[in-house]
Amino acid sequence: MNALHEIADIMNETEKKAFIQYLSKKNKRKDTGNIALFNSFKTDDINFKKNVLKSKKSTDSYHALRKRLYDSMIDFMANKSFENDTSEESTVLRLIVVSRLFFEHKLIKTAFKCLAKAEDIALGIEHFNLLNEIYRTQIQFSHFNLSEPIERIIEKFTANKKQLEYEEQLNLGYAVLRRELAAIYHEGRITDFQALIKNTIETHGISLNKGLTFKSLYQILFIANEYASINNDFSLIQPFVVKSYHFISKKNDLTNRHLYYHIYILYFIANFYFRNGQFTESLSYLDLMFTELQKQSRKYYQRFCLRYFLLLAFNENYLGHSEKAIEIAEKALSSNKKADLNDSNDIRLMLIVFYIQQSAGRDALKEMAKLNHTDSWYEKKMGMDWTIKKCLVEILLHAQQENTELALSRIKSFKRRYKKYLLTVNEERVVQYLLFVEQYVMKPEIIQTQKFQKAIEDFIITAQKDPKDIVIMSFLSWLLARVRRKAIYDTTLQLLKTYFPVTNSIG
Repeated sequence: MNALHEIADIMNETEKKAFIQYLSKKNKRKDTGNIALFNSFKTDDINFKKNVLKSKKSTDSYHALRKRLYDSMIDFMANKSFENDTSEESTVLRLIVVSRLFFEHKLIKTAFKCLAKAEDIALGIEHFNLLNEIYRTQIQFSHFNLSEPIERIIEKFTANKKQLEYEEQLNLGYAVLRRELAAIYHEGRITDFQALIKNTIETHGISLNKGLTFKSLYQILFIANEYASINNDFSLIQPFVVKSYHFISKKNDLTNRHLYYHIYILYFIANFYFRNGQFTESLSYLDLMFTELQKQSRKYYQRFCLRYFLLLAFNENYLGHSEKAIEIAEKALSSNKKADLNDSNDIRLMLIVFYIQQSAGRDALKEMAKLNHTDSWYEKKMGMDWTIKKCLVEILLHAQQENTELALSRIKSFKRRYKKYLLTVNEERVVQYLLFVEQYVMKPEIIQTQKFQKAIEDFIITAQKDPKDIVIMSFLSWLLARVRRKAIYDTTLQLLKTYFPVTNSIG
């Protein structure tokens, strides 16, 4: 899909009609062709290009038309966004702009009133960059207001400058770490991420002891959450979670002003508790998250709803409410077909795992068929770690359905593609796990031998000494169920009790 189609796709019908009117007013000639080209996107008219080329007798003319339409779409969307933006940040920007206009026309009293109003709003949303512009403007025109001591304005400017500098340092550190995470997830880059975090924090002077904002806390929690995910050890980030809880408690009056970051922070905390097997705590934060999703006319509901349903279903499943968990996942997928692809893929993979746990192989195969892109495509879109998990789930599904040839084929391609990478990142346990699965697929009767059973039991005991993560536990329970000849879901719930000994009651 090209850029023109992508922009057209994010327009609703009202915006498309308004854009056509915008083009009509802009066009000076009737044969411009931009409206016809735009309308062709709605019907996928493949003949339009041919017709244009024939009538224009020039490929250059067609591409020039596309370029002009692209520029018009950008201008229209930019103007529309500014017109429709009623956020407090946008309000402050407008007040700063209009105050400078008033200063130019010597409307001094009105100009300072605009700046004072802008300052109140910017302080409320802790927007240090906008405050910097407000104080600079107040200082620039302070000669018009001798009753206000300039020292007081400079003092506010200096204090805000320190906050702004720290926020900028955190933004730089956050950007560096996000880029490295992207390379780890999407390119399989081998990185000592713990050392990188330490070096980035020292280089950019980032400290948890300095004043936090909702945005800075979100950035810190994002990195902490990803670091824990890479290490499959969410106990590592407990100090960040505790800090987050105290921060939110103290700034409860500002949560509505920072709704986007507030929702994200609640999601991170809920995810932390889930991955540590503390389901009741996780659900309590999900309840808070759901409440926030309803605010401001459900402004962020579509952005976060699938993540909410993902964690909700996961928690319900491991609390022993498998039917409820499957219902949540199925409904989330059917009701949000235009949601973010990454989020819908996460839920689909989770649903496949639930089906496997319930030995609902046909349902699992039906959903797995919808994940029909290549491993390379998923590595780029979803990341290396997600793709590896998806491949493992697919192997277990084929093994469970006794699709021996398919299972062995996927095992062979998995080893060829990921074995070297897994050994490099010290994930020998995944390689060993796959070896057990391969032995079972090739010779199912091996599961009855004491030697194989003991090897599996010992492997699981050893795995429980490593950093604990509920996703890893789910893979282990599939293998253990085969050894003990018991239902996968029942085995999963039983293993949960020993895997997370101090956890929630199941039932």
